[in-house]
Amino acid sequence: MTTDVIAIDGPAASGKSTVAAGLAERLRIPYINTGSMYRAITLAAMRRGVSAANCTEAALAPVLERLQLDYVRNDAGHFVLRMDGHETDAALRSAEVAALVSPVAALPNVRAWLRERQRALAAAGRLVMEGRDIGTEIFPDARFKFFLTATPEERARRRLAQSGENFDGATLESVAAAIAERDRIDSTRTVAPLRPAADAVLVDSTGLEVDEVVNLLARKVME
Repeated sequence: MTTDVIAIDGPAASGKSTVAAGLAERLRIPYINTGSMYRAITLAAMRRGVSAANCTEAALAPVLERLQLDYVRNDAGHFVLRMDGHETDAALRSAEVAALVSPVAALPNVRAWLRERQRALAAAGRLVMEGRDIGTEIFPDARFKFFLTATPEERARRRLAQSGENFDGATLESVAAAIAERDRIDSTRTVAPLRPAADAVLVDSTGLEVDEVVNLLARKVME
């Protein structure tokens, strides 16, 4: 059965979060950023002493057992992510979380834990959900699937311009290298690797303004 979800996937710094939020606003439907859910788990794991050196399923198991992670509607009707009953904050966008999120997201028990929760969100009706495996794993029967990308240089420039995402002293070269490493981890992991769905619309946003990309996706949906 076709799911009334607009799935937007793509690699880091491809612009998918900004475009997904803009598309949801244009269509007046909720927007779910699954990357924030992985970042929240990563933040919770870091607070329990998990690092790159001990990032294993066994280390994450007690974190997942205790973590309460929900998207709930606020008074404006928008979905807001809450971790242990509190709205998430800028800590999710820190360079430390960004450096660890891919290893955490590659763990099978983390992906299984979130897959169940992400699929349950479709009960709310039509929504925009973006991430790295929405059209391939979470909602393979989604009615609309898009895969956003951009050149490595463009993606590095975008990430460098994002406040809080990079370590102090970051350069275009170091950010590009970090993005390339995240691409490698995301595309080669055993569970739900990053790749376009066979029936996804591929969109290269290099050189395009956000509104141009939003307009393109909105036209495809309205058609």
